[in-house]
Amino acid sequence: MAQEVSTKNPRPKITSPNGDGVVTSPRIQTEKPRVQFSLWMWLLMGFIVIGAIIYFYLPKHTQAQPVDSTTTSGTSSKHGSGGAAATKIRVIGATAIKGDIGVYLSSLGSVTPMNTVTVKSRVDGQLMKVLFTEGQMVKEGDLLLQIDSRPYEVQLAQAQGQLLHDQALLKNAQVDVERYKTLWAQDSIPQQTLATQEALVTQDEGTVKSDQAQVDTAKLNITYCNITAPISGRIGLRLVDQGNMVHASDTTGLLVITQIQPITVVFTIPEDSIQPVVTKLSSGQQLGVDAYDRNKKKKLAQGTLLTVDNQIDQTTGTLKLKAVFPNDDNSLFPNQFVNTRLLVELKKDVTIIPVAAIQHGTQDTFVYVVDTNANTVSMSSVTVGTIDGDNAEIQSGVSPGDTVVVDGVDKLQNGSKIILQMAGNDKGSS
Repeated sequence: MAQEVSTKNPRPKITSPNGDGVVTSPRIQTEKPRVQFSLWMWLLMGFIVIGAIIYFYLPKHTQAQPVDSTTTSGTSSKHGSGGAAATKIRVIGATAIKGDIGVYLSSLGSVTPMNTVTVKSRVDGQLMKVLFTEGQMVKEGDLLLQIDSRPYEVQLAQAQGQLLHDQALLKNAQVDVERYKTLWAQDSIPQQTLATQEALVTQDEGTVKSDQAQVDTAKLNITYCNITAPISGRIGLRLVDQGNMVHASDTTGLLVITQIQPITVVFTIPEDSIQPVVTKLSSGQQLGVDAYDRNKKKKLAQGTLLTVDNQIDQTTGTLKLKAVFPNDDNSLFPNQFVNTRLLVELKKDVTIIPVAAIQHGTQDTFVYVVDTNANTVSMSSVTVGTIDGDNAEIQSGVSPGDTVVVDGVDKLQNGSKIILQMAGNDKGSS
């Protein structure tokens, strides 16, 4: 049978030079270079794609960063004007007004009661009744404590008895004097006897007066057994409990009453500021004083300047002042520290803007004034006068009715385009 020769994929046989009969296929030799070629092509195409992304996408993304999404949303996609809106800066403005501003002297003060009384016993005895509660407001003359008065009532009865005895002796001596005067006129007794009897009357009169003083003393001690409020004010914590023995020589006292209506505040001002204050006081003007809390946020009370001290403290260069407050709502408490503001002068009809609008440059002080028609800002040099809290007086550079920028000034330049939002409003205008 003839050998069948396959015509499928004929592979020519190649004999190696050494005659080992190794047969290789030419197709197998060309496959490996083709695989390597394809890998390099894919790598090259990958680099080209990455380079195209960097070239076309990254610059556009970088340029789009400054665009304000609040100003370009909907505008750039519809009208293609996103670039113009991106240059506008959102700011908050306020209107300069015409009003009054005060010139104040601020200081730290201490609340001092008008009167403080430590109530003590003026007699010795047992404390029988406590008729007040701690922290109670009392008026002058209110009964507060009662001490056992029975020992003094006994003393009163004894003094009254002695007084009656001595009054009887005095009366008898006076009768004898009248009789002796008649006998002496008749020359029945010597003059010495009459003189002795007259001296005895004088002696008895002195004894009666002494007895009367003892009676008054006993009555006074009984009165002292009922302890009343010497002033109107607030009672503090009681220092002695009911049932204890108290003495007139005790140093601690029974209770303390502090007058808090009205109440005073003592504070200081620098010696350089004394003259205008003294001048106004001398002319009879009343200077207002406001008391604030520690944070200078809450106004506690409003009063008037009462007086100034008579000498300057050389160690601090300050002068003490005292102001009085009605304190009807008990907002001020004795020994409390407060911040005081003394109104020295009230400037009327001046231009006022928020302090936040004032900017300080290397050469001058300026504000950004808004042109509401063009929605742009311009720098305006200003002269600042009195500053009171969040408000400042502008002596030149701004007129009442002008709109100044109070927030967003860090991004502004002269002529910058803005989107204005007025302070207190939620909507802005562009």
